[in-house]
Amino acid sequence: MILFCKKNALSFKFWAFGLIICFFNTSANGQCCVPENSALRQLVQTKELSTALVGVYVYDDSSKKEIADYQGDKYFVPASNTKLFSLYAGMKYLGDSLVGIQYFENDTAIYIFPTGDPSLLHPDYQSQPVIDFLKKTNKKIYLVDKGWKENALGVGWAWDDYNEDYAIERSQFPVYGNFIRWNQQNSATRSNQAFGPTATVSSSPEISWKVRFSTDSSSKTFLVQRLMDSNVFVIRPGTETNIIQDVPFITNNLQSAINLLPDTIGKRANSINLINIKTLFSLPSVKLSGSVNSIYSRPADSVFIPMMHRSDNFFAEQTLLMVSNEQLGFMKDETIIDSLLAGPLADLPQKPSWVDGSGLSRFNLFSPRDFVSVLIKLKNEFGMDRMKKILPTGGNGTLKNYYRADSGYVFVKTGSLTGVLCLSGYIYTKNKHLLEFSILVNNHNGGSSAIRRAVEAYVEYLRKNN
Repeated sequence: MILFCKKNALSFKFWAFGLIICFFNTSANGQCCVPENSALRQLVQTKELSTALVGVYVYDDSSKKEIADYQGDKYFVPASNTKLFSLYAGMKYLGDSLVGIQYFENDTAIYIFPTGDPSLLHPDYQSQPVIDFLKKTNKKIYLVDKGWKENALGVGWAWDDYNEDYAIERSQFPVYGNFIRWNQQNSATRSNQAFGPTATVSSSPEISWKVRFSTDSSSKTFLVQRLMDSNVFVIRPGTETNIIQDVPFITNNLQSAINLLPDTIGKRANSINLINIKTLFSLPSVKLSGSVNSIYSRPADSVFIPMMHRSDNFFAEQTLLMVSNEQLGFMKDETIIDSLLAGPLADLPQKPSWVDGSGLSRFNLFSPRDFVSVLIKLKNEFGMDRMKKILPTGGNGTLKNYYRADSGYVFVKTGSLTGVLCLSGYIYTKNKHLLEFSILVNNHNGGSSAIRRAVEAYVEYLRKNN
């Protein structure tokens, strides 16, 4: 069978030599196998995309009309475009500033209720209001275990990514970004010319966990490999002059935080179960309203911006957990996602399969229309001035090498996994229209750079011709 697509919904069959030739336009949902628009047709017929799955949806927000729809209602693995939904949840429910901790105190002790704030002692942030508060107190410090209902690693995450800095464990009380920063420095001078350069390896924070040195001398590159099931780190020295590697540690619920805090606050912290706290102080509910104080850590956008600009998986995961904690009183992705999809996101064109905050999981499935819908919500509810600060533009963040001609005109979220390349965001056109768009590519087996350039050319077309 040979199929040709035409715009008009006309079809007929011609039988000759055992062949069926069928001319038709679109199916009932408005899709067509070959787009009529030349620029969109050129995109989907790009060599590297010819065997891939592609979905495109473009909406002109200024004139309130659809610009392009190619499989816009089909489901795709969106990779880090998922962060747009976590961003929406965070902006809607976390307010202008993040709650670093909630606490209750009496004459002898301070009881800290975790909120999931990812910025606590994170190396990106020098200002640490929570730590300043804990340093000042002479009371005993207890971290209250509210009952960790999540797994440290997300549903559908690749198990062998556990040592990578993009697959950091989630937790109810993150510290230091839940990773150890290892730094190797090779001295340029030698105390003895008979020996090689002197390598010094340090960690931040300092740890009391076991550290071993690898006997592998075949490689010249520095590597720190944590054992899969314990906080034991194996170091392989390299020849690099100065190199850094961030390695996730096992959080063990609150235990790793309790181990690492004393070095910074100068006093020991302990853990206590929430049930015991409620019994002691007759607290009325899991949400702990009324009798509990809050310390705010920093403006929410100071976390949202790096979350989107560098596509920070850890920040995105913790953002969704913070929303869960704020709305439900506990941290559970599945429950808060169900609540969001039944509430403010109930009007999405296609109900997605949404399983994590970052997009690391291939179980996530969204349509291009879903992304345009949430982009419109973000614009309407929070304004484009704020969105233009949170999303990277050409030449910045994950767009460092792309859209330089469109800098200040394109504001987008990228997404990539093996075989997956996605781009969703806003375009300010030369005619001063605002477009929301989503381009999702799955199952490609071609060169990622060529695909990105083909998508870039189509986005440039949209900017110039609308």
